[in-house]
Amino acid sequence: MRPRRARPILRNPIQAVPLSTDLCFRSAADLARLIRERHASVREVVTAHLERIERINPTINAIVTLVPERALAAADTADALLARGEPVGPLHGLPIAHKDLQETAGIRTTYGSPIYRNLVPAADSLLVERCRRAGAICVGKTNTPEFGAGSQTFNPVFGATRNPYALDRTIGGSSGGAAAALAARLLPIADGSDMGGSLRNPASFGNVVGLRPSPGRVPSRGELGWFTLGVDGPMARSVEDLALFLSALAGPDDRSPIALDDPGDAFRRPLGRSWEGVRIAWTGGCGLRYDAEVLAVVDRQRATFEALGATVEDAAPDLSGLDEAFRILRAWYFEMALGAEYRRSPDQLKDTVRWNVEQGLRLTGPEVARAEVLRTQAFHRVRRFFERFDFFILPTVQVLPFDVTIPYPTEVGGQPSETYLDWMRSCYLISAVGNPALSVPAGFSTEGLPVGLQIVGRHRDDWGVLQLGHAFEEATGFSRTPPPEPGGA
Repeated sequence: MRPRRARPILRNPIQAVPLSTDLCFRSAADLARLIRERHASVREVVTAHLERIERINPTINAIVTLVPERALAAADTADALLARGEPVGPLHGLPIAHKDLQETAGIRTTYGSPIYRNLVPAADSLLVERCRRAGAICVGKTNTPEFGAGSQTFNPVFGATRNPYALDRTIGGSSGGAAAALAARLLPIADGSDMGGSLRNPASFGNVVGLRPSPGRVPSRGELGWFTLGVDGPMARSVEDLALFLSALAGPDDRSPIALDDPGDAFRRPLGRSWEGVRIAWTGGCGLRYDAEVLAVVDRQRATFEALGATVEDAAPDLSGLDEAFRILRAWYFEMALGAEYRRSPDQLKDTVRWNVEQGLRLTGPEVARAEVLRTQAFHRVRRFFERFDFFILPTVQVLPFDVTIPYPTEVGGQPSETYLDWMRSCYLISAVGNPALSVPAGFSTEGLPVGLQIVGRHRDDWGVLQLGHAFEEATGFSRTPPPEPGGA
């Protein structure tokens, strides 16, 4: 599928302000500081990113709905607040584009589906609301697969999103537009969501950072207030930037029954710490199948954690039962969320979505109950495992970024797959048990394709996971390797 061209922007003469490509390559934390200290205006920062979006986005198709005039008006308002000396939020002036599953008031939200091609919500989602209140400037929406289903970002509304590191490969998904926009330096921060790996898979494929937070860490509202399999979360190009973003997203909210009480600003503390005496389990991939090169790239980083001072041992938690539990609960969720669309417009749903809904329609009450029992049993096994270890590590994705024209890999590690979910096990087993998990860049394949490793922490230890990811990132520097500029520009 051909990438969708972004519509022209920056035609208003009053937008003629000095631009600096350098602004697009600075970290979110640095941009926030420059803005607060008045070394750069919000208009300058937003305009620089809009100009880069106009130049780069047609090649990768990461941002699918763009609202430049609205963004620049918000930038002027943000600059006026600073000029008056008024207090501002932690994300003040930072450009952001929201995943096209997040409802945005007055901005088209399609869910990647032709059914909702022209939907314009009247209200913001809770996540979008928090970003706006923290001062972020919305420039548009990022691409996602149809209804966020499947970890390959393509849909019949906007087409496919391409990997900036290799344009013939996928960026993964379902937060693929977010990861591609970050990798290509179109945005400093971007939001995602994660049920089966939708934050972590594209972070791995895009050489960026993605956190699947503990359920309730980033509150959301919806029909399934008690549902913990799917979560919203932050993505960025560094752990420091991700923690800054999380500080605005996290915190209690009485509209979510599972919202955690910890204040969000706790994530703005310094990330550094000593790793002496910390115990890390090197799982070898938890017994799953992987492409050989994925394992090789990740295994080389064992020495990095040892050099940090941690004790690294071969060990893996018992994740048995979680495969069955995840697939049952995912199917149950798909029937609940998309059953009406399935009955009304089945021909407008892609085959994998129809399959997942049909799986849900065949479920019985006892099967759903069994899934919850299996999850609970696994939770306690993993809890006991963490009495011996502080973290465990496995590859984020079981395969390398694959051909952008195929919907999903049909084999993993040389063995055929039975369903479109099989290559996502390394992420969705962690989703099912509910522990926080961070994907952080771990290096590159022989072809130069990004590979991520996944740091899993104790129940609700999101902070510890970020600290270890930050230490690894500082020791390796993989995340500081940008993709080539399209066309050599």
